[in-house]
Amino acid sequence: MTPKTEAELAQMIAGANAPLRIQGGGTRPIGSTAGEVLSTSAMSGISLYEPGALTIVAGAGTPIEEVEKTLAADNQRLAFEPMDHRALLGTSGTPTLGGMVAANVSGPRRIAVGACRDFMLGVRFVDGAGNIVKNGGRVMKNVTGYDLVKLMTGAYGTLGVLTEVSLKVLPNVETVGTVMLHGLNDEKAVAAMSSALGSPFEATGVAHFPKAASGDPLTMIRVEGFEASVKYRAGRLQELLKPFGEATFEIGDQGAADWAAVRDVRSFAGQEGDVWRVSTKPSDAAGLVAKMDAKAVQYDWGGGLIWVLSDAGRDLRSAVGPFDGHATLIRGSSDIPTFQPEATALAAITSGLRAKFDPRGILNPGIMS
Repeated sequence: MTPKTEAELAQMIAGANAPLRIQGGGTRPIGSTAGEVLSTSAMSGISLYEPGALTIVAGAGTPIEEVEKTLAADNQRLAFEPMDHRALLGTSGTPTLGGMVAANVSGPRRIAVGACRDFMLGVRFVDGAGNIVKNGGRVMKNVTGYDLVKLMTGAYGTLGVLTEVSLKVLPNVETVGTVMLHGLNDEKAVAAMSSALGSPFEATGVAHFPKAASGDPLTMIRVEGFEASVKYRAGRLQELLKPFGEATFEIGDQGAADWAAVRDVRSFAGQEGDVWRVSTKPSDAAGLVAKMDAKAVQYDWGGGLIWVLSDAGRDLRSAVGPFDGHATLIRGSSDIPTFQPEATALAAITSGLRAKFDPRGILNPGIMS
């Protein structure tokens, strides 16, 4: 099922008598769900782009690459740098705007500017009863009543099928620089990343590899902006981080490529095993990793996000026990639930929302169970 218009989509959902599996570009098969595939790929195209207003509106099936090229022509960008899951998950297809919003996909810059959800201005979608719903608009202060824009972002298609999204964009940067520390253990790396984030030097990416391509630990801190500003702030960061060791600095295209690899977790691509995405407090990160017996680890967001490569079929949640955060199984073929089980009170709220937006339970049933 590949509707070309919003009205056609509404008819398909209203007439459905069995579960539907919602799909954008098919690049992110996270979570298990049954049903006939309902693709939004044909509802594509940029309907409005106002560089002066920092606003873009496009169909849910619009390729992210098309959006990024359009923005780049006016020296603008999606500041939250959405991750491309294809290398990590071994998938093909084309990442779409709707899929990005449905999963709230964000990259390393989230620690500085916010997530996809924070840049959402408006949505149009079709709920599980076939009703067309619009919420939000084309400016930041436009929401009255229930903020369905935020609710739909990260709902994985369980509350409705997105047809159009409106996003705030930001200007691009002139230069990317990376300050690097070598040989730090996990605890010292988290402390160094926290120092960088707590400084006034505007780090826009902070990542750590216990075992980088060289085989040694590598800690990376990104600064962006005009070249003179980047060099100045990088120099100040190098001074700030001297208690952790001598820091090196690189500037230019290679740094941008390195951060794209961090964003897409390419170091795990093609490696056997399950991939977990763990969100927690940075201060807890090193202790959690010590319990994991992982094959490989990548820290992002200053330690607030941990990517873990583990043995296939191993329940990482059981291994680490209760902690302040959640673990999502991004890649794995076992019977382990994809998403962290919800607390009783939260599960009741979630169930109530789904009953309102999808009373028949046909939109991606079971995907977040």
